[in-house]
Amino acid sequence: MPLEPLKDSSGPLATVRALAILAVGFATLLPINLLQLASLVLFPFSKKAFRAVNRWCADTWWGWCVTGAERFNHTRVLFAGDDVPMRENALLASNHQQMPDITAIMNFAKTKDRLGDLKFFVKKQLKWVPGMGWGMQFLDCLFIDRDWSSDREKIRKTFARLVDGDVPVYLVSFVEGTRLTLPKLEAARDYARQHEMYEPRHTLVPRTKGFVASVDGLRSHIDAVYDITIGYEVGIPTLWQYIKGLVQTIHVHVRRFEIDSLPESADGLRLWLLDRWREKDELLEHFYQTGRFPTSSEQ
Repeated sequence: MPLEPLKDSSGPLATVRALAILAVGFATLLPINLLQLASLVLFPFSKKAFRAVNRWCADTWWGWCVTGAERFNHTRVLFAGDDVPMRENALLASNHQQMPDITAIMNFAKTKDRLGDLKFFVKKQLKWVPGMGWGMQFLDCLFIDRDWSSDREKIRKTFARLVDGDVPVYLVSFVEGTRLTLPKLEAARDYARQHEMYEPRHTLVPRTKGFVASVDGLRSHIDAVYDITIGYEVGIPTLWQYIKGLVQTIHVHVRRFEIDSLPESADGLRLWLLDRWREKDELLEHFYQTGRFPTSSEQ
């Protein structure tokens, strides 16, 4: 079963400190947005230069977030599994429990010099949110409806743009489609039973259409698929609790699969992803029993 939400026993000082961090973060993000807006003058002449400016913006501001959490909140991200190469193009398929999952992936991307190359599937409602939403519009992120009939063509065009422009990419896909909660887990287990599938204990049943479309659309462009598993020691934190400094350690397990090793057919990719999610569920069971993920040599 998933962890309970993290209990918050912090006092008013932690709240004041977190509000100060948010104020600084927002104050620094708006000038970044203005620089991104100014970069539009480059677009008609050099898309490469336009993307270079926006990569710098993302790498810089997200880098401040990662470094700030390490220095001011003493948050550590511990990695296990495969030590993947630097600066390769990849699709990152991860479990999803709460917003701090994204900060853990940012930390991982920073260690591989791919922080500014992160791309996300984002709810279209976030497109116009000041700061983050505005900024992500310049980064080739995919704003989706979560309705495959309306999302399919949008996704295809974005992938074609990335491939044609030879754009460096770390595409993050939370393939479960939503954050893990106990009611959602129970619904996933019911679905699995009805369809004679593996019944998860710590994950949801992955939604395969977006994953299949991602592999098909980017197969000629990416080097690998990374299977990312994120675990928390005490309880699942909210983003607000993370900003308050209540998260001391996040564990991240990475498995790397060469893109050429993945099946070619849609059905083969669907089954491949289901197998990885069964293994992910077992990996989380190991984590909750031992407090750590196994190293590559133990798998």
